[in-house]
Amino acid sequence: MTLNRQPRSTVGWALVVAFLVAVVAVGGVFYGLVYLLDFQEIDTTAKLDAKTLFELVKISFGVVAGAGALVALVVAYRRQRVDEAGAHREATRLHTERFSQAVEQLGSDSPAVRLGGVHALAGLADDAPDDGLRQTCIDVLCAYLQLPFTPDPGDGPTYQEDHHRFLAFRNVRHTILRLIGDHYRRPRGTHRSWQGCDLDLTGVTIDGTMDFRGAVFSGGAVSFSGARFSGGAVSFIRTRFTGGAVNFDGARFTGTTVFFSGAAFAGGAVNFDAAVFSGGDGTSGNVSFDEAAFTDGQVSFRGAVFAGGKVSFELAEFSPSAVSLLGTRAFGCDVIFSGARFSGGEVSFRGAGGTTPFQLLDAVGTPVPATVALPPDWRPSNP
Repeated sequence: MTLNRQPRSTVGWALVVAFLVAVVAVGGVFYGLVYLLDFQEIDTTAKLDAKTLFELVKISFGVVAGAGALVALVVAYRRQRVDEAGAHREATRLHTERFSQAVEQLGSDSPAVRLGGVHALAGLADDAPDDGLRQTCIDVLCAYLQLPFTPDPGDGPTYQEDHHRFLAFRNVRHTILRLIGDHYRRPRGTHRSWQGCDLDLTGVTIDGTMDFRGAVFSGGAVSFSGARFSGGAVSFIRTRFTGGAVNFDGARFTGTTVFFSGAAFAGGAVNFDAAVFSGGDGTSGNVSFDEAAFTDGQVSFRGAVFAGGKVSFELAEFSPSAVSLLGTRAFGCDVIFSGARFSGGEVSFRGAGGTTPFQLLDAVGTPVPATVALPPDWRPSNP
C-alpha cells in the first residue's frame, strides 16, 4: 500500500506547486503588461480603457490555461509512470510464479514432466520482462546440463527398462541443446533471441549430435570448458564468435566429427587450450575449420592434441588476428592447410609437434613471413 500512496503524494505536491506558479505567473504577466504599456501610474495622466483591460485579462487567463495544461501533462506523465511500474511489478510477479513451477518440473522423476519444464523455462526466457530474468532462466537450463547423470546401462533384456529411462532423460538434455542453438540463431534484438546472454556449459557431456549451425555468440561469455563431446556430429558451421570470450579449453572431442566450417572468429578471445580431438573406438574424429575466418581477434590452440582422423584448415583465412597453435601435438593425424591464406595476422606454431602439416608451407609462402612462427623442423631448408 505504501508504494501506491507515494506517487499520489508526489502528484499532490506537483499540483500545489504548479497552481502557485500559475498564480504568480498571472500576476507577473498582468503587471508586466501594464508596465510595458506605460500604465504604471494609472491614477495620473494615463488612462486604462475597458478594451485594453479586457485584453490584459484575456492574456492573463491564457497563461492560467497554459498552466492548467502543464498540470494536466504532469498528472498524465506521473500516472503513466505509476501504471508502467505497476505493470512491470505484475509481470515480474507472474514470471516468478511460472519460474518456480518450471524449476519444480525439472526436478520431477518423470521425463515427460521434465521436458515440459524445459520448454516452460525457454518460454519464460523469451518473455522475460528484463535481461536479468532472461539470464536466470538460461542459467538454470545450463545448470541442468551440468548435473551428473547415470550412464547408459545397455539395452540387454535385464536392463531394458533402465535403458529406456536413460534414453528419455537424454532426450531432455538434447532438447535443451537444440533450444539453445535455435535461440542463438535468431537475430539479436528480436523476440526469442538469446544473443548477448552468457552461456555456461562448463563440464557438460554432449553424447550425440549437436547443431549450433549459424549461431551467433556476440557480447556474452560462452564456456564449453572441460565439456565432453562423444559420438555423433557437432556443428558450428557458419557460427560467428564476435566479442566476449568463448572457451573450449580442456574440452574433449572423442569419436566426434566437429565442424567449424565457415565459422568467423573476430573481435574476441576464443580458447581451445589443452583441448583434445581424438577419434576413439576406431572412429574418424575429424575436425574441420575449412573456410573459417580468423580476423581481428585472438584464437588459441595452446597445448591442444589432435589424435587420429583429420584436422583441416583448407581455405581458412588468417588475417589481422592472433592465432596460437603453440605446443599443439598431432599423433597419427592428418593436418591440412590447403589453400589457407595468411595475410598480416600473427600465427604461432612454436613448440608444435609432429610432421609439417600438409601444404602449410605453400600457404604461408617463402620466405616465411615474420608474422608466422614455425618450429625449426617445419621451416623450409635452404637451397
